[in-house]
Amino acid sequence: MYNFILLGGEKAEQVPAGGNLIFTIGWFAILALVFYFMLIRPQKKQQKQMQAMLSTLEKGDSVLTNSGFYGVVIDVMDEVVIVEFGNNKNCRIPMKKSAILEIEKTNAD
Repeated sequence: MYNFILLGGEKAEQVPAGGNLIFTIGWFAILALVFYFMLIRPQKKQQKQMQAMLSTLEKGDSVLTNSGFYGVVIDVMDEVVIVEFGNNKNCRIPMKKSAILEIEKTNAD
């Protein structure tokens, strides 16, 4: 109705609805690319780095766990590692490899 009044009684030209649909799909595509490059890609890169680090885990390495404990690796299996904590030689705990944050290699000369 406002177009009718502003144009002095003439009908306003209608924009085809297909133009808005293409514009909307374009914005969704741009947002998807932004999410991919800012969220998904860096996370996958970090996971690959973590897997590469855990694959080099050996007996005798010093590790830092997710809970903040430092320990020494006693045995390495497929998905489980046995870690010795503290000076008490009887404090050996099996844990998943995914619970390890950092590895410090021992210098075996």
